[in-house]
Amino acid sequence: MSYKRILTVQDISCVGQCSLTVALPILSACGLETCVLPSAVLSTHTSGFTGYTCRDLTEDMPAILAHWEKEGIDFSAIYTGYLGSTAQIDLVKELFRRVAADGCVKVVDPAMADNGALYPAFDAAFVDAMRSLCGAADYVLPNITEACFLTGTDYRTAYDRAYIDGLLEKLRALGCKNVVLTGVSYAPGKTGVAVLQDGVYSLYEHEKLPGGCHGTGDVYASAFVGALLRGKDARAAAKIAADYTVACIRATAAVENHWYGVTFEPVLGQLMAALDA
Repeated sequence: MSYKRILTVQDISCVGQCSLTVALPILSACGLETCVLPSAVLSTHTSGFTGYTCRDLTEDMPAILAHWEKEGIDFSAIYTGYLGSTAQIDLVKELFRRVAADGCVKVVDPAMADNGALYPAFDAAFVDAMRSLCGAADYVLPNITEACFLTGTDYRTAYDRAYIDGLLEKLRALGCKNVVLTGVSYAPGKTGVAVLQDGVYSLYEHEKLPGGCHGTGDVYASAFVGALLRGKDARAAAKIAADYTVACIRATAAVENHWYGVTFEPVLGQLMAALDA
């Protein structure tokens, strides 16, 4: 196995098991040298907590990039999670241009919306900027809501294969080479991941567990990227990440009053086993 250096760009919530506190350990456990560019530092994440602190790091990011470039540091992969502004999206485009090694794999999780609505901090200008970033990526990992905003498609809670095919093709038309669409559910009690890899469609379905956990999207994306960089193709990586995320949700449900995050750590061994299979 070659030793690869990956950069992940997203915020860090000091407490809450999401964003960088999920991505860093999962990617490291996958055997990758994991470097980070924090876009903001929060005392906790913003869901369920009140009075949290937040330090935006946008002004620090260009100097960090310039230092890396001066030192000749580059990356085999760049993976983005939650970005807080169009300025940060523009900076990621600079990262793609200036510190991407030859053959760098660019993965964008366009974390900006869910359940038919944008997150409160975002607007149409942010969607436009994210659309452009997705067009520069090798892999994009939207949920259905995000896919709808990116493609100008009406959001539906009930849909068929033709609707999902339309989303996948519109996303690829943005310039995205490969699409991994999460939260695809054609039947009660089931959910899954639709993958369009090199123009070929596949679907991996699994049980839809009741309830949910904050941070599972970050767990999924990080596990997917880890599997991809370990040599799995997108279809296999999507399955590995989905199975691991389900295991994390089950583990979280077994912990009393663990409402604020996902207990991904106790089941990391399952992810390692899947990568070695």
